[in-house]
Amino acid sequence: MGRFSVLSDRTDGSRGSLLAVSDLHVGMAENRPLVESLRPDSDEDWLIVAGDVAERIADVEWALRLLADRFSRVVWAPGNHELWTPEHDPVRLRGQERYEHLVELCRSLGVATPEDPYPLWPGPDGPVAVAPVFLLYDYSFRAPGTTTKEESLAYAHRTGVVCTDEFLLHPDPYPSRDAWCRARVARTQERLAAHDPGIPLVIAGHWPLVREPMDVLWYPEFAQWCGTRLTADWHRRFNVAAVVYGHLHIPRTTWYDGVRFEEVSIGYPREWRKRGHPRGLLRRILPYDGPGDDRDGDDRNGDEGDATGQRSVSDGPAR
Repeated sequence: MGRFSVLSDRTDGSRGSLLAVSDLHVGMAENRPLVESLRPDSDEDWLIVAGDVAERIADVEWALRLLADRFSRVVWAPGNHELWTPEHDPVRLRGQERYEHLVELCRSLGVATPEDPYPLWPGPDGPVAVAPVFLLYDYSFRAPGTTTKEESLAYAHRTGVVCTDEFLLHPDPYPSRDAWCRARVARTQERLAAHDPGIPLVIAGHWPLVREPMDVLWYPEFAQWCGTRLTADWHRRFNVAAVVYGHLHIPRTTWYDGVRFEEVSIGYPREWRKRGHPRGLLRRILPYDGPGDDRDGDDRNGDEGDATGQRSVSDGPAR
């Protein structure tokens, strides 16, 4: 398989780029060669990995070690798949303990995490802080016609579109995933508010910060596992140069309130075999060249897993 790159057209004379990718899913055999093909074009290139590397800790370590050995700096934020406790993983940690284990693993590899100081990428126009965030979701992006979490979940169970998180992502010691989400949002918001407003931010997390990216989902009830309304104004409140996310498996560039949002997922083989990789596997976040926007596009991908007996969706259809 050939080398995938987005950097061949650089003409500004600068040497390093801030790149991003998500949803590597290296537990799937066909995705491993794709990840093995990821290489920088410069010794100074940084890479954001915005979650869903794998389910098994050993697979997460394999992928992040590979990337940390190749890129000048790797910055990681967890997705829901890393936080699962699947039966086939000998590491049986759950919830917060699993997350902390992943953080320590990343630190041992020299990979920055949401628990570390924001690393400063030395851009051509001055430093930019890369802020990896771990936020989860609180079911506030509710299913159509519902007004409460309970109604929204019941709607999803009736249609059979249920995220596997409901069975494998344990919130321990928090009473619920939404309680864990609220704690993470409060902690992250405090850190962002304390950040020097004179230094622009690239906020990088697995779940979208705003509701709008879910408008193209084939199954709108899946949006409840895709973020929280609590972050809806962060791209306006803080000095944000760009937002990086994954989870939806709909790679594209969109703009909200003049801020660029980049969905950077690779996704499952059944998805990328259909659409290919027209923009490469790595997305350049900075410096930004301008083309490739999907301001009015509808890049839907209709597909789904079946892991639990219902029409269970491991990350959701249309992503």
